[in-house]
Amino acid sequence: MKYKFYTRPNCPLCVEAEHMLRLVAEDHNIEWETYNIEEDDEIHEKYMLMIPVLEQNGDVVLYGNIGYIDILEIIE
Repeated sequence: MKYKFYTRPNCPLCVEAEHMLRLVAEDHNIEWETYNIEEDDEIHEKYMLMIPVLEQNGDVVLYGNIGYIDILEIIE
C-alpha cells in the first residue's frame, strides 16, 4: 500500500508517526512518500493544524497522534 505522509520540520508528533510507520513496515507491506507542508502553500493551509497526516488516494486516513495500532487498523 502506498500513502502520502505530510509533515513539517520541528514537529515531534511527525517524528513519532514516522517512527511508527517504520515499525509497521518491518512486518507489513506499507510504503509512503513524505511531503513537507511548508514547501506548498495550498497543502500548508489545508493541513497545518492536522499534521502529521497520512493520506491514501486523496483521502485522509490518519492525522494527529498516529500510533502503531492506528496504522495497523488502516492497512488490514
